Amino acid sequence: MNPDSESEIAAVKSQLFTLLLALIVVSGTLTVYLYREARVTGRDLNASTQLIANVNQNQLLIVTFANQLAAYGQTHPDIRQLLAKYGIPLTGLPTNPPVKK
Repeated sequence: MNPDSESEIAAVKSQLFTLLLALIVVSGTLTVYLYREARVTGRDLNASTQLIANVNQNQLLIVTFANQLAAYGQTHPDIRQLLAKYGIPLTGLPTNPPVKK
């Protein structure tokens, strides 16, 4: 082998080592980022599940309150716009609305 080819081989080895090191750093960073995102998403999912469970548990109270607002809106026309904004009909809500899954 001549000295030029040996120096070229050494340069290629150096570049390959640098690229492998960069690949390890990038893949490690991506792994840490995805792990953190998975943890945060899991926490958000648990919080959302608890919120839905609380709403389902208090659904009867919410419907009763909405029906009282509708009854109030029948005698007080100034609150009808507010009821319409939030989709509460003046006839009230059914006591057992269908549960969405």
